[in-house]
Amino acid sequence: MRLVQALSRLSAHDSPGVLAAGWRGDLIALVAGALLPLAFAPYHLFPVAVLSPALLFAVLLTLTPAQGFRRGWLFGLGMFGVGVSWIFVSIHEFGSASVPLAVLLTLLFVSFMALYPALLGFIAAYTVNWWRSTKGAVPVVELLVVLPALWTLFEWWRGWFLSGFPWLNLGVSQIGTPLAGLAPLLGEYGVSWAAAFSAGLVVLAVFRSGSRWRYLVVLFALWAGAALAGQIEWTQPKGKPLKVALLQGNVPQEIKWLPEQLRPNLELYTGLTAQHWDSDLIVWPETAVTAFYYQLRDGFISHLQRAAQEHNTDLLVGLPITDQDTGRYYNAMMSLGSSQGFYRKYHLVPFGDFVPFEEQLRGLIAFFDLPMSSFSPGSPDQPLLEAAGHKIGISICYEDAFGAEVIRTLPEADLLVNVSNDAWWGDSFGPHQHLQIASMRALEGGRPLVRATNTGITAIIDYRGRITSTAPQFEVAALTGVIQPRQGATPYVRWGNLPIVVLMAGMLGMIFLRRVG
Repeated sequence: MRLVQALSRLSAHDSPGVLAAGWRGDLIALVAGALLPLAFAPYHLFPVAVLSPALLFAVLLTLTPAQGFRRGWLFGLGMFGVGVSWIFVSIHEFGSASVPLAVLLTLLFVSFMALYPALLGFIAAYTVNWWRSTKGAVPVVELLVVLPALWTLFEWWRGWFLSGFPWLNLGVSQIGTPLAGLAPLLGEYGVSWAAAFSAGLVVLAVFRSGSRWRYLVVLFALWAGAALAGQIEWTQPKGKPLKVALLQGNVPQEIKWLPEQLRPNLELYTGLTAQHWDSDLIVWPETAVTAFYYQLRDGFISHLQRAAQEHNTDLLVGLPITDQDTGRYYNAMMSLGSSQGFYRKYHLVPFGDFVPFEEQLRGLIAFFDLPMSSFSPGSPDQPLLEAAGHKIGISICYEDAFGAEVIRTLPEADLLVNVSNDAWWGDSFGPHQHLQIASMRALEGGRPLVRATNTGITAIIDYRGRITSTAPQFEVAALTGVIQPRQGATPYVRWGNLPIVVLMAGMLGMIFLRRVG
């Protein structure tokens, strides 16, 4: 409150840089970044997704590029240091790394990810100084054009560079808010832009007391327009509702892959399945079967296939499969019942599904020798699996974090299925954030999405991204419910990220043209 009151006393010609000079600005950037994860699950304090970038934008004004880089990096340290702290859990608790080593590896990862906002700060400062050299001080251009556009483009870049890490994107935090209405139109990154644009408006409303109401009116119009857009029905129901059962075995990660655990795993899931043969679709989580398909094909799999046919129920089962000609193996989902087929995971997790620079890293520490960490990627253009009379868009683990990849299955797919093993993240922010990301995929695609996970959070999500039911974490459970398959295509399904990327690049291009013109 003191900061806001101090800002409000500044005249229209003052700059936030006056207040946030030196170490104070650095501290504000660091704290603002550390606060940003509060906007996401499990806290859901969505206004923080506007206020945190607003603080960053305020302390990025009137800086040299080097200063902008430093403050952006500090913001990133806070943002990723708090928001993805679950990486420490994966490395230490399940990767068997010592606490000092796990801390070091986590800090290295966080420091690298912080380079994205650091570069944003550098480019923003450089661009604005370049603009001001002839046009004079125009904070409106910086706060409403340059910074929101750069924020959006850097999120998009982070979503694919070096296999991508699209975590803590502003748009995801707005699920359930008026801004979420833009998701079927422009996707997650469009919502991120709206949040960043709102942040710029907030800063201007605070600093420019003479025209404060002008910026507040624009802010209200943006949120009201997004809310109205959210009332549009882009997709339509298809066929009858389906009864689904989502199984959560809660098998501890430490013992899951032990050879002696195979039989208990299979007995657990077949027992849960037997209780829900009245369902149209039963979904097992990622690698619920801890043996290769060919090892169980003539026994366990054949028996499960016959049982599914006898009960007129279809199953989706997570298991590894191998190509015996090449020796490659895949993280896969198999359909059983009315039809049989496989989906092979396409977007692999570095150090989880495979180890980059394997020859150099294998054997250095236990974390680089996790079980089943040499998967090969499946084809990006695989045919869709069919189950319960519908084509299904499947994603495995954090594949659902990539909106452009999920919509490859649409509009052909009538529903979305995600299976995961979030046990790697323990009792941390990770599973909650992952569920929120899955909600965004349902909203973008206008399809219901069901999630079956090993330890949670197993959930049913409707086509508007609303979580309708969940199973408790860290318990053996079978979540049942009814979903309505849908057909049709949202604008985001048709165009993907292209419109928002072109729009943001175009806005920055206009700055260049006006500067040289």
